[in-house]
Amino acid sequence: MSSPGMLYVTMQPKPGLPIQQFHEWYNNEHGPTRLRLPQIFGNGLRYQATDGKEPSYLAAYDVTSMSHLVTETYTSLRANRSPREAETIGQVEVKRYFWDLVSTYQSPLFIPVEQLTDDEGEGIVFVAVELKPTEADGAEAEIKKWYDEEHAAMLSKVPGWLRTRLFRTSTLESGVPTSIIALHEYAKDNGMGGPEHKACLTPRRDEVFGKYATLASWREYSLFYIFGPAPRDLLNLSQLPSASSTFKAADAKTVTSNTPAPTITSYVTTPDGLSIPYRLEGNPDPKAPTIAFCNSLLTSLHMWDPLVDILKQKRPKYRILRYDTRGRHSVPSPPKPATLDMLADDLSHVLEALRIPKLGILIGVSIGGATTLEFALKYPSKLEKFIACDFNAASSPANTSAWKDRIVVAETPLDDGAPGIKKLAGQTVERWFHPATMQKKQDTVQWMTDMVAGNDVEGFKYSCQALWDYDMKAQLKDCEVPGLLVVGEGDGKGALVKAMDGFRGAVGEEGVNLVVVPEAGHLPMCEEPEGFWNAVDNFL
Repeated sequence: MSSPGMLYVTMQPKPGLPIQQFHEWYNNEHGPTRLRLPQIFGNGLRYQATDGKEPSYLAAYDVTSMSHLVTETYTSLRANRSPREAETIGQVEVKRYFWDLVSTYQSPLFIPVEQLTDDEGEGIVFVAVELKPTEADGAEAEIKKWYDEEHAAMLSKVPGWLRTRLFRTSTLESGVPTSIIALHEYAKDNGMGGPEHKACLTPRRDEVFGKYATLASWREYSLFYIFGPAPRDLLNLSQLPSASSTFKAADAKTVTSNTPAPTITSYVTTPDGLSIPYRLEGNPDPKAPTIAFCNSLLTSLHMWDPLVDILKQKRPKYRILRYDTRGRHSVPSPPKPATLDMLADDLSHVLEALRIPKLGILIGVSIGGATTLEFALKYPSKLEKFIACDFNAASSPANTSAWKDRIVVAETPLDDGAPGIKKLAGQTVERWFHPATMQKKQDTVQWMTDMVAGNDVEGFKYSCQALWDYDMKAQLKDCEVPGLLVVGEGDGKGALVKAMDGFRGAVGEEGVNLVVVPEAGHLPMCEEPEGFWNAVDNFL
């Protein structure tokens, strides 16, 4: 294992390349692909020059061990470029540098940039000073000695100084003349150019530059984008021509399009290796409040389609996040039963990957309703409000027995060889939906039946176990997040209305309101989307 270091890439788009195309490709394809390799890359940061010089853009990636950059895991990324990437990068002047870390000096106030929110990180100043050691004996060592004994300590007195790191040309770059690069980070408001900074121009510095080093370059940049492992740049996507905006990755797991509106579908990998698909759309402003949706068991993120259509019309201020609950498509290997705690953690991982520090609103139904309340209890700092629908605050032995029976149905093939989950789908939708829905809305019934039948059987087997044995009643009083409860009038033939009315007063210090949606059962947002909207409109 070699030393840690940095992949340092300067870029200058050629005149014919639209700047939005350059940014959208880099933010939604190139960067996240690398951040999905946390064993190699600790972060990914984009900077724009503020010194009027070219190249105008810099991307810097902290590398855990520089030896990773010669492994197939990394080199295959460049060897297997998408056609879109090959076409775009052909219109960019690119220079890559490999740097080995030599030393680090940092303020007690320093926080790694990737741990900051986008608002906190945006505008951090990044100064890159490249030095060429002279042929004098021990020149490289003298440069480091100057930093160790004087220069770093003097820089630390400059208001706003955060960190200085020294790197040298990596041993991976054989035959390349050695350079030393000093990378300095300062807060947006800083004392660069002030008396403390000018005091760094000491006789010792003059000696170093007179005998041991020559200045090869001095560049100043400003941080403008922090990568996560999940693409999220709706803003640049929204500014691309519709005809040329669609991109589909080779594995089809990531698709970006501005037709008819900016939409990103991709995935987040959880710590236990599960791939969770998500869909991001709505207001493209990265500072827009985000509303997220948490599905019921056996459904996909498309169960929210009717409500999202209304939401886009009525509340265009929201960025909209949907994701498929654990078990929809697969389970981790080895498989393990889901818990509400695990499902809340899944949402937290999705938010972290998308660099969303706090949701404006979370709406969940059924197991998603229970997950929503669990998330509010466990992660109150990540949520402003919640709407939890059609669930109970605790499981029951009878419910557990029913889920076990349903697993048997799903796993038992039908007489005609069809999968058992097809039978379960019919039984489930009939149990879920209000009689009025079953009689008058056959398209809705068929849509939901097909959605349920498309669930992974093993995924259902392990995900439904989150509903077997849970009890949030003792925690309800600790809820700090404002909430609303919603239920379809016919859910459980009215039994769930009574159950939710029974615990709503215990949520938080003052309780929460309960709204009943007429002529709806277990999924009121699917059966009566307008009625559900009316139920939540004022709260939103």
